[in-house]
Amino acid sequence: MLTTGQYATMRGITVGEQKKTLRGADVGIPPRQLDFRLNEEMPRWLYAGNATATLFLVVLSGAFPPGEDFFVQSVNRFKHRVTDPTLRAQVAGFTGQEVIHSREHDRLNDVFRSRDIDVDVPEKAIALALRLLDLLPARQRLACTAQMEHLTALLAEELLSHEDFRTRIHDDLTELWIWHALEELEHKSVSYEVYETIGNSRRERVLAEVLVDATIIPAALVSWIWLVLAEGVWRRPRDIRDGVRMLFGPGGFVGRIIPRVGVFRKPDFHPDRHDTTALEAEWRERLFGPDGTLRDQLRRRA
Repeated sequence: MLTTGQYATMRGITVGEQKKTLRGADVGIPPRQLDFRLNEEMPRWLYAGNATATLFLVVLSGAFPPGEDFFVQSVNRFKHRVTDPTLRAQVAGFTGQEVIHSREHDRLNDVFRSRDIDVDVPEKAIALALRLLDLLPARQRLACTAQMEHLTALLAEELLSHEDFRTRIHDDLTELWIWHALEELEHKSVSYEVYETIGNSRRERVLAEVLVDATIIPAALVSWIWLVLAEGVWRRPRDIRDGVRMLFGPGGFVGRIIPRVGVFRKPDFHPDRHDTTALEAEWRERLFGPDGTLRDQLRRRA
């Protein structure tokens, strides 16, 4: 198993040394070393027995490794401008958490590959879209990162707030997705705070939403359609109908966030204006408290 530092080096991520006394754990963003037990005997369709919805999760998981790397690079590009010790510690915690997210989703993606589900398609498609965003000025890349972190925080809140996701996804994967969601909320404000440090521009934020909608969303959608076709799900229209309804219908965990996406464009937007601290505290206790379900999977610190 690679250490965080080795994994970051492999992917070309610069994990900045924290020269201040504060660390990520001191400011509520602890990089938790977890080794999830991925059962090779899991069923093929892991979300409510539905192929269409499961393949959407495959797209999300495939998107995370290149996406998290892009976020880390965008934020760390400006870490020399961060002088506040607390924010520096938050950046370190954010970086550590995102590197571990990439590692664990790479492991999950290997499980998909072992079942001949071509997760390389969404991973490469998202990576290509991110390379287009990489052509932008560094400030605009950071604005795009803040916008995508807003999206992941909305999804994370939905996963933690509503039981439907947790009851539909297979038990062997529940903890991985819930852990990831918790940490997305813990660091949801970091990229935006760094963006505030270099000078927040509403024009750049509005443009960021347009750019993400024009690159990342089509890459994810085309990948999802390709997987549905490749897996022969197109022959089962009922599966497609039920899967799309579960995800994007009025009660779907994606459908519920759509009305809230546009708040990123508001002049007074800040991630912390929507308070999720109680939700985070609840799930920290449930996962890592004295009787937490993930306590025994925390690796001993080096």
